[in-house]
Amino acid sequence: MPSDWWNWLIMKKSMDAWRTAIANSDETHIWIRGYDVTSLMTHAGFTETVFLLHQGRLPKAGERRLLDAILVAVADHGAGAPSCAAARLAASGNRQSLSAAIAAGILAIGDEHGGAGSACMELIAAGLEITAKEQTSIEDAARRIAEDARTAKKRLPGLGHRVHSSDPRTATLFGMARETGLAGKGIAFMEALEQHVRQTIKPLPINIDGALAAVLYDLGFPPEFGKLVFIIGRVAGLTAEVAEEYAREKAMRIHIPVTYDGVPPREIE
Repeated sequence: MPSDWWNWLIMKKSMDAWRTAIANSDETHIWIRGYDVTSLMTHAGFTETVFLLHQGRLPKAGERRLLDAILVAVADHGAGAPSCAAARLAASGNRQSLSAAIAAGILAIGDEHGGAGSACMELIAAGLEITAKEQTSIEDAARRIAEDARTAKKRLPGLGHRVHSSDPRTATLFGMARETGLAGKGIAFMEALEQHVRQTIKPLPINIDGALAAVLYDLGFPPEFGKLVFIIGRVAGLTAEVAEEYAREKAMRIHIPVTYDGVPPREIE
């Protein structure tokens, strides 16, 4: 058998196979990023494993605390949030599938609900790119972005809240980041941006999306993780919302008020 043909066959099989650097197993072991899962079960926790899955290494103590705090912060904001409302509505109409109700809640997560963290991480990256390219300060970059947003009448992600004039979770996260020595340019940029938006537009506090974006940026996560971490944490809340819907409410109990404003009754001519 020609060696060239054999090498081609091996290469083809390699190209056809799925590739992953995340998890592997054999008859007696399961590994996640090279760590035996039983060792993770006894020496690590869920938050450490989430960090490991996405970063390829176990977190340091401060990193674990911050990621754990973020997961707690996004777990549930109330049954009226789009993801929770969608999950409960699906659970009200489908009493046979927990997974369908949870999936309905996840599908409600997008750019408007749970997606601002990713957008804010991209904004932070853009602002810090200005400082690097133009050898300017974080303050100057934040001022420019605030002024550009005012001129374009563009909403900036990570700022403002419908209920809170000051999001209590932001101060907690930033305080923890400073206590652990992990506060970096991400937090500095968001705080500068908040200040310049207050001066040029109106007072808009850093909300949980802006806070987690700044912390995750300083921890070295890519922008898409801003949305992924919201999904990871919110699934915990969705399971509780759906379980409560099944346990406490009757099927088809959710009736959304609808006002009809179409044409009045009419006959076919």
